Amino acid sequence: MTTTSATLGERLDALIDGIDSLPSTHLFGAIALFSVAFAVLLLNTGGAPQIRDSALPPHRLEQRDHSASTRTSARTTAAARGGSEERREPKWHILKHLNYAASVSFLASVLYFASDASRFLDDSASLLKFFAGWSVYLCYFLGFFGISFVDADGLEREEREEEEAQAAHAGKKDVAPVPERDGAVSRALQGAGSSCTSSPVKPTGKLHPPAACAPVCSDPTPLSSIKKVAPTSSNLKELSDARLAELVLSGKVKDHQLEKLLDPHRAVQVRRLAFDAKLADLGRGGALENLPSFPSLDYERVFGANCEIVVGYIPLPCGMIGPLTLDGESVYIPMATTEGCLVASANRGCKAISQGSGAISSVVRDGITRAPCVRMRSAKEAAELKLWCETTENFLSLKKAFESTTSFGKLLGADPTVAGRNIYLRLRCFSGDAMGMNMVSKGSLAVIELLRDKFPSLELVALSGNMCTDKKAAATNWIEGRGKSVVVEATIPKEIVRTTLKTNVRSIIQTNLHKNLVGSAMAGALGGFNAHAANIVTAVFLATGQDPAQNVESSNCITLLEETDDGDLWISCTMPSIEVGTVGGGTGLPAQAACLKAIGCKGGGENPGDNSRRLASVVAAATMAGELSLLAALAANTLVQAHMTHNRKPTAAAVSK
Repeated sequence: MTTTSATLGERLDALIDGIDSLPSTHLFGAIALFSVAFAVLLLNTGGAPQIRDSALPPHRLEQRDHSASTRTSARTTAAARGGSEERREPKWHILKHLNYAASVSFLASVLYFASDASRFLDDSASLLKFFAGWSVYLCYFLGFFGISFVDADGLEREEREEEEAQAAHAGKKDVAPVPERDGAVSRALQGAGSSCTSSPVKPTGKLHPPAACAPVCSDPTPLSSIKKVAPTSSNLKELSDARLAELVLSGKVKDHQLEKLLDPHRAVQVRRLAFDAKLADLGRGGALENLPSFPSLDYERVFGANCEIVVGYIPLPCGMIGPLTLDGESVYIPMATTEGCLVASANRGCKAISQGSGAISSVVRDGITRAPCVRMRSAKEAAELKLWCETTENFLSLKKAFESTTSFGKLLGADPTVAGRNIYLRLRCFSGDAMGMNMVSKGSLAVIELLRDKFPSLELVALSGNMCTDKKAAATNWIEGRGKSVVVEATIPKEIVRTTLKTNVRSIIQTNLHKNLVGSAMAGALGGFNAHAANIVTAVFLATGQDPAQNVESSNCITLLEETDDGDLWISCTMPSIEVGTVGGGTGLPAQAACLKAIGCKGGGENPGDNSRRLASVVAAATMAGELSLLAALAANTLVQAHMTHNRKPTAAAVSK
């Protein structure tokens, strides 16, 4: 006699009948015992892969730090280990496996029910069992499903890639830790981030580690990761501003998340505390005290110096990028702009440069120019004047007349150009730490008076004959230079290109070639062989009190990228006409002076011209950071997506709701 084996459904029915036959007290006891065992297994035993601090939500870090602060011995141990205390983490990964099991079993029960739905619908007992089981699944799904997925996998994977990239180049790097200072904020700064790499230039000052996080506008992916780990802000709002600044410095709270976690006004105050601590470590503490965060302006400083018929002022948001390793020092760079994503993108470039060799700058020429236009009676007389000015002895006479009007100015050259009866005498002057337009204009008048004595028929047409050339695109500035001529370079390891810039060396080089070089040539560009140098130059100019109109010639830039023998990325920006000063003009206003102090070049330098040359190098290095990040976004085709994701405010109607 052949026996038919029980079907799966019959076995499940038998199992359910067996459970029904159990006394309710035994059944509830088994459920309670299982729950306790599961909780002990999940929450009280370690051994799971440890979640890094940077992947934990800030409120969990705050709770952990608060409890740790009550245990002196634990704090001492953590400090001895550099803040990387080992601790046992709950086995959160068990929930992930449980989620899969629950999902599969739920789908199996649905398929089993669908296989013979008519019979189960007619059998009230079976139907009740299905509904009871599905109710349990529903409770689980609503209460626990997905817990293990909200664990910052994206951020953890991204940070792991960056650590691997830095470890691959560990043999080429020297750690330059931030010296210990008194106070909790300094301890947070000491342990924040990763080690800063050394550059071919011997460090001449303190180096801060590269920024611990990529800015949200560098790539569209970080925003989704932020949403995963963003905690409820109630815990953070209860903390003091100083404590929040410590969390920012230690990397436990990302500075670009502050507006979401707190509110925009308080976020600015916390961020100011954090940056002030960083600047204080570089010997520039208190630099931001005169950078207003609330509406204020000293109109007495404005009157007679900066503006006439004053009715108010236009506030501009001012961001800060860095640290950027420049010539062996860490520098933070203020940028005033209303263009969303610009500061965040430039900050990503700073991070990549600091993770690599750091930026290395050279000022190859320094001299502001003025070109008076004079007119003679004939072209022959104009030619005679030109030849007279080019004689060494006569130039020394012009130099003496020019320098009699200034304490710092030095006449470096006088280059005459003839056009019929016109002479354009381009005078080049060293102006110390001033941008120098007033200085060179006053000296030019003295030169004209001397020439009138030698050539009585000389007629001054205009003190500025447009061959200077000021605030206009001109080949003479591109070729001969004006102000400071700067070249800056850096080498970015290929792994940093991949992990931080989200592209590869070959793609970014090809993008620069076909866009910045070929594309600009086809457009007939004059000094515009770059991606967006004017963006960075203008933002730094506005923050530091420079003449924003001079961004026309100051933004002359050619960006070059090459692949090194090791497969790394070499980048340079050559900028022949950066016109900046650290004294005079808008640099005396409190907010702009605060930004110059933050950079480390407020006022006159120890030697005339030191601070203005430093500022020019900072402008060039910031431009290179902006070029690097934008080219990477274009190479990876993430530019539009990033701007649409991060640079769009809700509509007014949505906000009002």
